[in-house]
Amino acid sequence: MPEPTSQVAPAPSPYTARPLDASTWDAFAELVERNNGIYGGCWCVPNHTEYHRGAGDHRTLKEHLVRTGRAHAALVFDGEGLAQGWCQYGSPDELGLKHSREYQKDPPPPARWRIACIFVDRRHRHRGIARAALQGALAQIAAAGGGRVEAISETTAGREAQDRFLFSATVELFEEHGFARGRQVGKHAWIVSREIAPA
Repeated sequence: MPEPTSQVAPAPSPYTARPLDASTWDAFAELVERNNGIYGGCWCVPNHTEYHRGAGDHRTLKEHLVRTGRAHAALVFDGEGLAQGWCQYGSPDELGLKHSREYQKDPPPPARWRIACIFVDRRHRHRGIARAALQGALAQIAAAGGGRVEAISETTAGREAQDRFLFSATVELFEEHGFARGRQVGKHAWIVSREIAPA
């Protein structure tokens, strides 16, 4: 008679996710400044519908959007209380998506939420922070009533892809979290989506 196998519980994550809001703004700003403003000073604002290329200060705009409830993200903290990454999400009224021209040729069913950017501190990549950020964002979306969530991400299977170009993580990460591929909108880019039940 075979011996019973024991289930090993997964190790608890060393990270915690908190909403990006006025109370976490300073931690977010420190993370961005530590990474030279993110991608040359974007401050994670180009996806916001209020953004206009070449106009205004990105930091000021981002802080205004955060403090007025127009910017949403799951901000990931390590065991020492430092922010190490985030997953930006929002409604389609708040956020655009990459590959928008191709997306509009045959748009998928309307989504209530979009995930537009996932960023991890360059010295802390490949440690599970992107995963914690996505999980945190999905939990926050569920708490806000759930609904259809979409993103445009890139496949990395079978190719070399540099981390700094994976602005919205990877299709494979989304698939691990229950997202399904829809239509391809770029050489490696796919629309992915999932229904999130309300919490």
